[in-house]
Amino acid sequence: MSRLKPIVAALPLAMGILQPAIATGSAHAQDAPETAMQGPVGAQDLNSLLAALSSADPAEAERLAGQIRHRWDASGSASADYLLRRTRKAIEAEEMQAALEHATALIDHAPEFAQGWAERARTFYALDLYGPALSDLEHVLALNPQHFDAIMGLAVMLDQMGRAEDAYEAYLQVKAIHPHQAGLTEALERLAPQVRGKTL
Repeated sequence: MSRLKPIVAALPLAMGILQPAIATGSAHAQDAPETAMQGPVGAQDLNSLLAALSSADPAEAERLAGQIRHRWDASGSASADYLLRRTRKAIEAEEMQAALEHATALIDHAPEFAQGWAERARTFYALDLYGPALSDLEHVLALNPQHFDAIMGLAVMLDQMGRAEDAYEAYLQVKAIHPHQAGLTEALERLAPQVRGKTL
């Protein structure tokens, strides 16, 4: 299981409480700047990309996922974009306290921008602060229920916690959106024998 932590660290964020966030998130998803994308046309384009992602071949899926992540990164605010870059540069430099400060400033500036919460969750996870990471992931999924990286991070976290059934369900949520997410097939195959015959 120790192999899983680098997978989460490599994602744009890490884990959260999935079901409550998804249950409440759909009503708020269109309010997020990165989802709205400056109006209905942008949102429709993002939805089209997500629909295509679910049935794409591996090479095409990688390209589509990159486009989707690029749209998620668009805050609509120059200040928020700057803080997002500062946060990620600090994470890459393993300056986690600085990353935490930048991410917190980003959230304070743009609380409806899901990527701010995502980066702070990622930072908390890197600091082994799982509780705060879980809390921030709830915000990500409330703002953007289709955030496959967030759900993947959730699944890995649940996996590490030994919650096989919950992790398996979260991995299935990822599969429904992004079937070719890195590490997904292996995780499902590994957990399937543990959850087979149980109600998910």
